[in-house]
Amino acid sequence: MPTYTTTPEIDTLLQQANAATMRFKKTTILQRAELMHHIADAIEALDETLLQTAQQETNLPIARLASEKARTVFQWRSYADALASGNVLPVRIDTALPNRMPAPKPDLRKTYLPIGIVVVFCASNFPFAYSTAGGDTASAIAAGCAVVVNAHSAHVKTSTIMASAIAAGIEKAGYDKALFSHVVSNGFENGKYLVQHNLVKAVGFTGSYAGGKALYDIAQQRQQPIPVFAEMGSVNPVLVLPEKLKANPQKLAEQYASSLTLGVGQFCTNPGIIIVPDIPETNELLEVLANEITGTQPAAMLHSGIAESFHKNKATAIAQADVTVVAHAPYTAASDGNAIVALINSKNFMANKVLTHEVFGPFGLVVKYTSVQDAAAVIESLEGQLTATVWAEAEEAAANEDLINSLSEKCGRVIFNGFPTGVEVCYAMQHGGPFPAATDSRFTSVGPDAIKRFARPVSYQNWPDNLLPDELKNNNTLKIWRTINNQLTQEDVSV
Repeated sequence: MPTYTTTPEIDTLLQQANAATMRFKKTTILQRAELMHHIADAIEALDETLLQTAQQETNLPIARLASEKARTVFQWRSYADALASGNVLPVRIDTALPNRMPAPKPDLRKTYLPIGIVVVFCASNFPFAYSTAGGDTASAIAAGCAVVVNAHSAHVKTSTIMASAIAAGIEKAGYDKALFSHVVSNGFENGKYLVQHNLVKAVGFTGSYAGGKALYDIAQQRQQPIPVFAEMGSVNPVLVLPEKLKANPQKLAEQYASSLTLGVGQFCTNPGIIIVPDIPETNELLEVLANEITGTQPAAMLHSGIAESFHKNKATAIAQADVTVVAHAPYTAASDGNAIVALINSKNFMANKVLTHEVFGPFGLVVKYTSVQDAAAVIESLEGQLTATVWAEAEEAAANEDLINSLSEKCGRVIFNGFPTGVEVCYAMQHGGPFPAATDSRFTSVGPDAIKRFARPVSYQNWPDNLLPDELKNNNTLKIWRTINNQLTQEDVSV
C-alpha cells in the first residue's frame, strides 16, 4: 500500500513551495533552461526498473514505455531550448521618445513572470509524458513556478520513481528541493484541497471530462478563481468525402482500424467517430473494417477502472436506438479491451447526444450522411474536439471549403488524409480545443508554447536598467524583439 499524503503535510509542502517560488522567480531564463536539462539528464539516467514498474502498473508494453520515456526527455530538453531562445516568452521593448509631440512616450518593457504554484494532476494513459515528469510539470518549471504533482492512483510506484529523478535534477542544479513536491492522494479530497488552497495559482490536468470539469468548477468557486488548464479528451471526428472513399475504400478502412485500436484505443486523440457518405463504396469500407476489427487481438487496458468504464460505455452506446454493431473482436476478459465498431445514420445520430460522448477505448462509430448539407449538420451537432480529420481529394476539398471550415471551428488540430493518433512535440502543435475538449482553447498542452499557460505578462515603465529583469536590460543577449521607434510619428500618443 502506498503512503498517502495528509492534508497537514500538503499544507506544509505548499508553504515551502511558495517560499521556493519567491526565490526561483529571481532566476534568469538561461538558468531555468539549465535546470531543465539537469532534470532531463536525471530522467534519462533511470534504468530498466522504471520501465518494468510502469509495465506492471499500466499493462503497457516495454517498447511503448521506452519510446514514451524518450519523448519525455525530449520534452524537457526542447522546452528548455525554446525558453533559452526567447521564442516562447518573448520580451517586448518600446524605448522612450521624450521629445514626441504632443506627449512624450515612456520607456516600456514587457516580460513574463511565473504565475505561482502549479498543481499537476497526472494522466492515467501516459505514465511518463503526461504525468509526474510530463509536459505540464516541464512547462511550469520553465515558466519559473514551483510544482506540486498529484500522483495518479493507477501508477503510484512509477510516479514516485519519476519524482525522485526530478528531485535529483533539482538538487544537482543547486536549487531548492521545495520547487517540486509529490503528493499521493487517497481519494478526491486531497485533490480538492489542493485546488482550493490560496497558495495554488494554476492547475494542469489531463484526463476525463468528469474529472477535469470537477476541478475547474472548484477553482472557479474560490474567492480568487484560478485557471485550470484541463485537457479532457474528445471523439476526434473523421470526415470522409465521396471521391476519396471511391478511390480506395479498403485502404481507408485498414488505416482507420489501425488508428482506432492503437494502444487498445487509449489515446485522447482516438478517432471515435468516422462520418462517411452513403454510397456503394461504403459497403466495401464496412466489410473491410469488419474484417480488421474481428481480427484485432484484445489486450489488457491500463487498469481495471478504465476497462470497467469501457465495457459500460460501449454497452450504453450500442444499446441506443438504431445503432447496429458492424463487428467486434472476441471478448476475452473483463480487464481487456475488445475492439468494436457500430453504425448509425446521420439523422438518428444527431437526435441522440449520448452517441457524441467519448467511449475511452477501441470503440468506433460509423455515421452515414446523404449529402454535403447533411454532413454539415452532423458536424454542427458535435461539441468541441481536440482534433478533426478530413479525407478528401484535393479538388473536392477545395470545392467544400465551407464544410471544412465548419469542421475546423470545432477543434484545435485539423488533419488532412491521415489520422490524429500521434501528437508531435513541436512549436506548431496545438493540443487543445473548444470546450469540452479543453477548458481553454487558446492554449496547448503539447509543444513549447505550453509554457505560456503558467506565465503572466508584466510591463515595466521607466525603470533604471540595472533594476530591470535580466532579459529586459539593454545589453542582454536574450533580447529578440524591439520596436523601431523611428517609425513612430508625432501623431502617435500614449493613451
